[in-house]
Amino acid sequence: MTEPRNLNEDALRIAEDVVGRHESLGIVVHQVDGGGRVIDAGINAPGGVEAGVELACLCLSGRGQVVAAPEAMSAWRTHRIDVQTDDPIAACLASQYAGWQISVGKYFAMGSGPMRAAYGGEELFEEIGMTESPRGIVGVLESDALPGNDVFALISEKTGVPSSAIVLAVAPTNSLAGGLQVVARSVETALHKLHNLKFDLTRIVRGEGSAPLPPVADKSLDALGRTNDAMLYGADVTLQVTGDDATLKEIGPMVPASSSKDYGTPFGEIFKRYEYDFYKIDSHLFSPAKITLQNVDSGNAFTFGEINRVVLEKSFLS
Repeated sequence: MTEPRNLNEDALRIAEDVVGRHESLGIVVHQVDGGGRVIDAGINAPGGVEAGVELACLCLSGRGQVVAAPEAMSAWRTHRIDVQTDDPIAACLASQYAGWQISVGKYFAMGSGPMRAAYGGEELFEEIGMTESPRGIVGVLESDALPGNDVFALISEKTGVPSSAIVLAVAPTNSLAGGLQVVARSVETALHKLHNLKFDLTRIVRGEGSAPLPPVADKSLDALGRTNDAMLYGADVTLQVTGDDATLKEIGPMVPASSSKDYGTPFGEIFKRYEYDFYKIDSHLFSPAKITLQNVDSGNAFTFGEINRVVLEKSFLS
């Protein structure tokens, strides 16, 4: 892997811009006693589509572009969340992937963003490298509660960064901004699946993806189902890769969500079937609906999977 660039410094520049535009973005920024700053994008703040785009950009540390484009899909009207990056491993795996479970007392959140590179405690970083020792860090929390000073203290302990130099952006999944930043993970989901399939990640040079933004659900569990369905049945990803065609043809059928035995019904039904235990669900399910592997060396492209509008409608309109 190439030498890491400072993801946190890039994300901090985005965070400062977001803080400066907090009113127009519909977010609330406050200082935590004994901690750093919190960017509330959906708990006690209205947030919105633009706030969600900024959350997604923070998750990517500015190493990718996120666009929310209006799109009419069947019986509902929604946005299409487009993502592209020329630095896919750093942007998506070292930063965007929600790989850090933040648990302090009764507080729980899934942690994304470049603070993970400062922590470096996930097994993933043993393979991709890209850890760093920044002076300030940025994290994005998927949670329905605001973090207190105990959360800042934990992150400070794990990263070696003073609490006062930590910025945490937070939004629940059942908010417009929170749901959007989850749906902006189409490329990341494809990379993580390929990583699990032992594909050589150094061959991936660029990624772009698109997924529908579902209607905001009233309950967190319903929002979890809809955002997963947006990925499993609605995400379309193209990865530009190097190397031979034979391995692409071999691994391709195993990448899309349709390769899973649990594929075919809304995620909420699948989750209930397994008594709300993620670890009982077939891991092959967590993938984009459709993926194209475009070989920049041979000029050939191979597409696997398809968009499933039937399940999307059942999920989004229920």
